[in-house]
Amino acid sequence: MNRIDNFKSIIDRYKVVFFDAFGVLKNYKGLLPGIENTFAYLDQQKKDYYIVTNDASRSPAQLAESYNNKGLLAITPDKIISSGMLTKEYLDLKVNDGIVAYLGTPDSAHYIDSSGLHTLPVSQINASNIDKVNALVFLDDEGFDWFEDLNKAVNILRKRTIPAIVANTDHAYPLSKHDVSIAIGGIAHMIEKIVGKEFIRFGKPDSQMFMFAYDLLRDQGPISKKDIVMVGDTLQTDILGGNKFGLDTVLVLSGNTQAVDAENRINATGIVPTYVCDSAVIEHGELAF
Repeated sequence: MNRIDNFKSIIDRYKVVFFDAFGVLKNYKGLLPGIENTFAYLDQQKKDYYIVTNDASRSPAQLAESYNNKGLLAITPDKIISSGMLTKEYLDLKVNDGIVAYLGTPDSAHYIDSSGLHTLPVSQINASNIDKVNALVFLDDEGFDWFEDLNKAVNILRKRTIPAIVANTDHAYPLSKHDVSIAIGGIAHMIEKIVGKEFIRFGKPDSQMFMFAYDLLRDQGPISKKDIVMVGDTLQTDILGGNKFGLDTVLVLSGNTQAVDAENRINATGIVPTYVCDSAVIEHGELAF
């Protein structure tokens, strides 16, 4: 592991940059100040980049729009690779008919709606249609009643032998500088323990997420894993996932991992990034126009 404070000197070594979203490009306050300079530099150097995110709460178009509305225009829908996209691919291949029940918001249901299946929130599953439920998808931590619908999800999975798919594997996300909120991955982990069935997970650190992104790159031309670097703020998802897939990794200290305990966390987990730096922001003075 190398401590390099200068993010620019890291990405100069690669052709493609994979970015995590929360904690790398944005936080609870909004975009990281100056992050637009990073994308200006990448465009200037003709380097490719993608946002590889466990956020399945909104479609790629809606996610891109959220960046655009904050002034970061470089991120377009085709630059976003979400775990929700893998969920859609799985449903297209494995679930041919019936109802796909979900926990999440109507916006998050974009991924399963687009697969052509009949989708319903868990709240609308009852005795008259439960026999038609052929999959249950965990999409987002909002959009449902935590008491009624979590209990209902448990009982759907007790009564039906169906795949349960976790589209966002994050257990928690930062709510403020000092507090976190439970994410849908944490809820799914709890329900998995209760029902005693193994769920299907899409998202970092699982390799399917990186293979999906890698295949997109290979469709455009020859590319080696050595040409790609993964930038993230969380050891257990971004860094572990990148490492497992054979990518170099950058741990940034602007999100889940803080400078004061980075070394202790790395030592405790054994998850070692290739580089560590303060943030993914390139200062304006480093741009060479």
